[in-house]
Amino acid sequence: MNKHTRRTGLFLVIFGAIFWGIGGTVSQKLFQQNSIDVNWLVTTRLLIAGFLLLTVQFFIKDRSQIFGVWKNGKSAIKLIIFGLLGMLAVQYTYMASINHGNAAVATLLQYLSPAMIIIYLVLRKQTVLTGRDVLTVSLALIGCFFLLTNGSISQLSVPTLAIVWGVLSGLAASFYTLYAVNLLKQYDSLVIVGWAMIIGGVSLSFIHPPWKIDFESMTTTTFLYLLFVIIFGTMLAFWFYIESLQSLSAKETSLLGSLEPLAAVLTTVFWLNESFGFYQWVGTACILGMILLLALNKNAASNTKQPHKNQKPLKV
Repeated sequence: MNKHTRRTGLFLVIFGAIFWGIGGTVSQKLFQQNSIDVNWLVTTRLLIAGFLLLTVQFFIKDRSQIFGVWKNGKSAIKLIIFGLLGMLAVQYTYMASINHGNAAVATLLQYLSPAMIIIYLVLRKQTVLTGRDVLTVSLALIGCFFLLTNGSISQLSVPTLAIVWGVLSGLAASFYTLYAVNLLKQYDSLVIVGWAMIIGGVSLSFIHPPWKIDFESMTTTTFLYLLFVIIFGTMLAFWFYIESLQSLSAKETSLLGSLEPLAAVLTTVFWLNESFGFYQWVGTACILGMILLLALNKNAASNTKQPHKNQKPLKV
């Protein structure tokens, strides 16, 4: 795609965020109702989506970057680290949290990463704690408490493993966002994320090869769900988000990107019929409020329209 109109940009970012949110819910259905192994799905999703993103780069962007990134030793090492400790870690922990709990809680816990990044930067003395930061972290903690307990400290509203994997997903997303900054200043995001997905997928293939699955037992519906997760929930979602930055500011895409957890919550509750208590809705509102507060902070999001210079486009 070339330059877009603003209307096209809005269309792309809205549908990209919705695809991400729904993709998590469809993954939950595959795990819990179609008996798909989480290791196999993560491996297959990463390999196919990574290949497709590099294919897009080859045909419509600077194709020389695809292998150019490997010609620089330092960049190659950073890319491998990012693929293993960033991409693979965030993808696996997120899917594991969905597998043990549900897509709504997993997505919201992963969205605690902005608050984690604020805390990290303050502790490293790389930024000064502001009143907005305190409000952001407070909303995250309060939202997390209500989301996981539904207002009762005597018992958790979701399995412990789902919470552990979800928090780890937030931590992995924080590393994923911070570590890739220098790489994104040198190379297109499609190149970095595409290769990172392939690195993560190849690594996980040693544990669960993608060809080791009983395809004959899969129904047509299962195949369609798989295609949605890989094509719409991963490849197109990321591509749409990146392309939207050609006509929208990073602030606007960040704001509209908050549709992802909203889509995950709504589809989990109304499509999969997962119960959500009153205080869990309060917790959801707090976390969405945190996301909106960050997105509306003009000092936190640059107005540049070059995707490789923004942290936010690195979606999972």
